[in-house]
Amino acid sequence: MLGEDHSLINEFPKYKALIFQLCKSDQTFAEDCKDYNTHDKEIRELELNNEPITDQAMHQLKHVRGILKDSLYQRLIQAKNSA
Repeated sequence: MLGEDHSLINEFPKYKALIFQLCKSDQTFAEDCKDYNTHDKEIRELELNNEPITDQAMHQLKHVRGILKDSLYQRLIQAKNSA
């Protein structure tokens, strides 16, 4: 769906507290989380505002967001299992 919110907390609501904790304690996680949310916001705005962008450019934005999401999720699982 166009304009759907894929923010990290929206994607993984059961990890909300852990996301906040890692954003405070792990600088790399915090930076990647910020980058992920920035990509998500950019994609959402482009879709909602019907901004001119090539399919290839949109695909690249979504690809980067997907890679970040997978990486962040793996780190969430790792942190959860380490607790």
